[in-house]
Amino acid sequence: MNEKLQTYEEKMKKTMANLDSELATIRAGRANPNVLNKIMVDYYGSPTPIQQVANVSVPEPRMIQIQPWEKSMVKVIEKAIQTSDLGINPANDGSSIRLVFPELTEERRKELVKDVKKKGEAAKVAIRNIRRDGNDAFKKLKGSDVSEDEIKDMEDDLQNMTDKFVKEVDKAVDVKSKEVMTV
Repeated sequence: MNEKLQTYEEKMKKTMANLDSELATIRAGRANPNVLNKIMVDYYGSPTPIQQVANVSVPEPRMIQIQPWEKSMVKVIEKAIQTSDLGINPANDGSSIRLVFPELTEERRKELVKDVKKKGEAAKVAIRNIRRDGNDAFKKLKGSDVSEDEIKDMEDDLQNMTDKFVKEVDKAVDVKSKEVMTV
């Protein structure tokens, strides 16, 4: 494959990886420790992910237990969870925090599916922007030692790559939507 195309493929792969990590944070029925990935706590003045200051476990299908390594962090973690967009009230027993995930209502599931589709659409837009950047770069090569046929071939290859990644995005969105909608 042309090295000029490879840079755009790398960017599209990064977009897919970003979508996968964003979809992992959307909770579907059962407890998933990944929902805590974006929540940062203040640890001696610097924002730190919860997983780096506590042991996060899933003792039951709909419960996450967080055991901080320092007792002083219990209140800080509890406050961070309350101010986040998780929508779950943490239960604090002094040494650990429990997050009990309620059964999702049909209405909430539909909201989550809308959110999944919105994230998927944002990923598609990012992929299309990468394609546009590539096409612009290829058009700038016109006056140089690259023939118009080669430029057209690179544009076609970039379009095929774009189509492939858009299909992957659609597939990831469908899988996550089905996961969210299953009771």
